[in-house]
Amino acid sequence: MKPEKIEIRWHGRGGQGAITAAKIVAHTGFESGYKGIVMAPTFGTERRGAPIFTSLKISRQKIYDLSPIDTPDMVVVLDHTLLEEVDVAAGLKPGGLMIINTPRPAEEYHFAGMKVAVADVTHLAQEAGLPSGVVNSGIIGAFSKATGLLDIDDLVREIENEFKDKKPEKNAAAARLVYEKTRLGGAL
Repeated sequence: MKPEKIEIRWHGRGGQGAITAAKIVAHTGFESGYKGIVMAPTFGTERRGAPIFTSLKISRQKIYDLSPIDTPDMVVVLDHTLLEEVDVAAGLKPGGLMIINTPRPAEEYHFAGMKVAVADVTHLAQEAGLPSGVVNSGIIGAFSKATGLLDIDDLVREIENEFKDKKPEKNAAAARLVYEKTRLGGAL
C-alpha cells in the first residue's frame, strides 16, 4: 500500500537543475492522476554551485500543507559531493529512500535502515550527449527506476516538452540511459 502523501526533498547545487527536475516530476505526477502536488523551492545565496534544495509533495488528494519538508520519504541528491557539505539525510523517515548521482556503488553508502539507489548520472548524461554537469534529466531516470511512482515514458515526454528548445532528444536519452543503469541497495 502506498502512503497517502509522498514527500521528496531534492538536493543539488545552483545551476544543476534540481528545481527543474522536481518541476518535471510534479507536472508528470499531476498528469498521471496525482491531484495534490506542492513544490516549495528553497534558496540560500542564489549563486551557481551553492547548495540548494526544493521540496515536492505528491498525493492523490489535495494538499493543504505548503511548508518545506522536514521529514521526507525520499531524498534525491544531484551531486554526491553534497554529502560532505550538507546533511541531506536529515529527517529522512525510517525505511526512506536516498537516490544519489554518484560514480560509487550503492554498497558504499551506509544510511541506517534506508534504501539507496545510485547511478553515475554525470557520466551517463555526457554519454547521452549532454554537456558536462547537466544532470537534471538523468536524475529523473534514476527517480523513476528507484521509486516506481511514475512511468519513465511519461517522464520522458515531459522532459522532451520542458527542453523542446534545448536538446530534447539528448535529455530524453539521458533519462532513459540512467533509468537502465540505476542500481538499488541498502535496506531494500
